[in-house]
Amino acid sequence: MLQFTKQLVERSLRIRTQLNSTTIGSTESPVQSTSTIRNFNQFNNNTTNAEKVSNNLCHKRLSSGNASQSSNSSNSMKRLAGKVAVVTASTDGIGFAIAKRLAEDGAAVVISSRKQQNVDNALIELRKLNLNVHGLKCHVSEAQDRKQLFEETISKYGKLNILISNAATNPAVGGVLECDEKVWDKIFDVNVKSSFLLAKEALPYLRQEKGSSIVFVSSIAGYDAFELLGAYSVSKTALIGLTKAAAKDLAAEGIRVNCLAPGIIRTKFSKALYENEAANEAALSKIPMGRLGTSEEMAGVASFLVSDDAGYITGESIVASGGMNARL
Repeated sequence: MLQFTKQLVERSLRIRTQLNSTTIGSTESPVQSTSTIRNFNQFNNNTTNAEKVSNNLCHKRLSSGNASQSSNSSNSMKRLAGKVAVVTASTDGIGFAIAKRLAEDGAAVVISSRKQQNVDNALIELRKLNLNVHGLKCHVSEAQDRKQLFEETISKYGKLNILISNAATNPAVGGVLECDEKVWDKIFDVNVKSSFLLAKEALPYLRQEKGSSIVFVSSIAGYDAFELLGAYSVSKTALIGLTKAAAKDLAAEGIRVNCLAPGIIRTKFSKALYENEAANEAALSKIPMGRLGTSEEMAGVASFLVSDDAGYITGESIVASGGMNARL
C-alpha cells in the first residue's frame, strides 16, 4: 500500500507539473493541453475510492503530525503555564535552579530561605530574566514562617498547584551511631518533619486545584548511606518512605507525590566532596558517568515531575546520580 501511495503521489505531481507549465506559457498546443487534462481526469476516475481514502489519510497524517509537533514544541516550552509553585530553600544550589526552571516553564514561583538577604539577592537574579517570581523569608522549622509562606502565596497568586520541599541541613559529620542526639533531632526536624508539615499545610490549597503535585527532594545518600553523613542519609531514606505513603493517600484525589534523589551535585552543600583533589577522585570513582551532576539537571527532572508529562507517575523516586547505585 505504501508503494502504491508513493506511485500515486508521484504520478499526480507529474501531471500537475504539466498542467502548471501549460498555464504559465507552455509551448504545448491547445490540443495537447486538452489531452493532458483528459488523461488527468481519466486517472482520477480510474482511482478507486479505497485508493483515494488511503491517499487522503496519508496526507492528513502528515499534516496533523506536523501540526502536533509544532503544538507539542510550543507546549513543552511553557508546560507549567498557569501554575503556581512554592519551592523551599530556593535561593541557592538545587533549590534555586528548580525555582528558575519552573518559572522558565511558565509557572509563577514563590521562593524562600532562612535569610531575607538571600531571598532578595535571588529575586534580583530571577527578575533580570523577566521571570514571574515572589519571595519571602521562611525557616521551615518555624510554624509561623510556614503559615506565612502559604498565606502570602495565596494572597499574591490566588492558588497553589506545586510544592517542592527542598530544605535540608547537616550540622555534623560522622557515622550514624556516633551522631549526637541533639544533632539527630535537628537533622530530622528540618529534613523530615518540616517536609511532612509543609505537605500537610499545603494540602488544603493543593486540593482546590486540578493536577496538583508535591516533590520531596531526597538524595542518593538515602539509598546508599554516605560514610560521614550517617544521620543525614537516614533522614533522606525517610523522605523516600514519606513519598510512598503520601502518594497512596492522595492518589484518589488526583494529587501526585514524587521524590527527586540527586546524586553528587556540584553545589556549596557538597563542596567538601569536590574541592579536595583526593575527595573528588573518591567521589568520581563511584559515579559511572565520571562527573558530578549540575543543579540545572536536577531542575529539569523536577519540572518534569510536576508537569502533565508525568501525569501517571506518583509514589516514585527519580534518582539522578550519573549511574550510582540506588537500591534499598
